[in-house]
Amino acid sequence: MKINHIAIWCSNLETMRSFYIKYFNMNSNEKYNNPHKAFSSYFLNFAGRDKARIELMEMPNIFENKAIRGQLMGNAHIAISVGNKESVDRLTEILRMDGYPVIGEPRMTGDGYYESIVEDPEGNWLEITE
Repeated sequence: MKINHIAIWCSNLETMRSFYIKYFNMNSNEKYNNPHKAFSSYFLNFAGRDKARIELMEMPNIFENKAIRGQLMGNAHIAISVGNKESVDRLTEILRMDGYPVIGEPRMTGDGYYESIVEDPEGNWLEITE
């Protein structure tokens, strides 16, 4: 068994798609539209085989979450491995310089991971790990 994909509701589908492609080097399928439901989505994937994907979805009347996303019951964050500590540091700094909030500075955690935490354009927490 494996995780096939994680789905994220978006208020701006194109902004979210551009973010994940630019900073995490993901590939995207063509936009899927269902006019009967006013639903649109993209599947984003990392290079290689057997990789989990991210589905970005947009539809009117989805409830807006005004709370701190990483501190709600349920999904807390998505962790994306970038390969090494230097890449964690570099990507965290690039995101900071581009205006994305850094929630947790790069550090070694008590459970042995080197990571930082940043927010995507819609406030979802991303754990960047080595």
